[in-house]
Amino acid sequence: MNKKNKILIAITFLITTIMFIGCASKTTTDNDSSSTKITLTDMLGRTISMDNNANKIVAIGPGALRLYCYIDSTDKIVGIEQIEKDHPTGRPYAIANESLKELEVIGPGGPNNSPDAEKLLSVKPDVIFSMYAYDKASVDELQAKTGIPVVALSYGKVSTFDPAVYESLEIIGKVMGRENRADEVINFMKDCHDDLNERTKDIEESKKSSAYIGALSYKGSHGIESTYGDYSLFEAINAKNVVDEVGKTGSIMIDKEKLIEWNPDKIFIDYGGLNLVKDDYNKNPDFYNTLSAFKDGELYSQLPYNFYHTNIGTAMADAYYLGKVLYPDSFEDIEPEKKADEIYKFLLGKEVYKKMAEDFGEFRKVSIN
Repeated sequence: MNKKNKILIAITFLITTIMFIGCASKTTTDNDSSSTKITLTDMLGRTISMDNNANKIVAIGPGALRLYCYIDSTDKIVGIEQIEKDHPTGRPYAIANESLKELEVIGPGGPNNSPDAEKLLSVKPDVIFSMYAYDKASVDELQAKTGIPVVALSYGKVSTFDPAVYESLEIIGKVMGRENRADEVINFMKDCHDDLNERTKDIEESKKSSAYIGALSYKGSHGIESTYGDYSLFEAINAKNVVDEVGKTGSIMIDKEKLIEWNPDKIFIDYGGLNLVKDDYNKNPDFYNTLSAFKDGELYSQLPYNFYHTNIGTAMADAYYLGKVLYPDSFEDIEPEKKADEIYKFLLGKEVYKKMAEDFGEFRKVSIN
């Protein structure tokens, strides 16, 4: 073999080697790329595969944006529903993130409105977190129309301390690559729940004051007759809820005469319906003055927390205040205002109790007359 052929063979071998290395390198990159895909099961049991580097998101339906704000930066949100702009009062996540109201509108929002696929497409999100999770078909249809992964979330049956909320937070954490933050939030909520239970679980029933919560909002504001059976905040502090004898769970409108029969030791009034209670008192003061709680000054406030679904941080703060009122010895170390801000700061990065108190009222005894 002459010298020229040897050189040609060497050059050919070198080129072949370089091409092989290049192909091997490209294959590795493709494999790395595929490793950025994630697969998850949402709250409707749907299996979704998507990229795990979502940088632009939208959260639609009652409460979806709130849960997202607990987990990740609002800088990644590219649009919000009109209802979020029109009614920010009472929503700590909106108070803590005022820049949200400057975002483009992606639909009307609200529990009775369907998502607007065209407007969602206009902001080009990488993923849509949805609380419009009535059934798989409607969520699948939105995903098909937009070509964007739609992840269904849920608040479960009771919202506050509900396992469905924990699962939804886990899902958001996985999609956004914020699993550690999701774990922190979930553990924080669980720790609060455990703390409330530990403080109250061993108190004898005979030593508990009977309690009633009235003027709770449910699809609008209501007067003192609006209450809850198996009220989640009372359940969290093992309170003696007079309504539980009815045997119903969830929102209940009682006959006001039943309240006289129960005659609870302490009555809590949700600020969302306080004005309705005052109006009714002016029309019928004799009814209210029959109740021991009114006569003895055992009437207390509660911050409203049902605004476009449950403001979980506010509900947790309420639970500590209810506990402080019902069991002062067990909550001797708790200052409800500071506890509220501790909760808000952890969930949202800002202390917003002052603004909530300005808008509705402080944790305090309530005067009706």
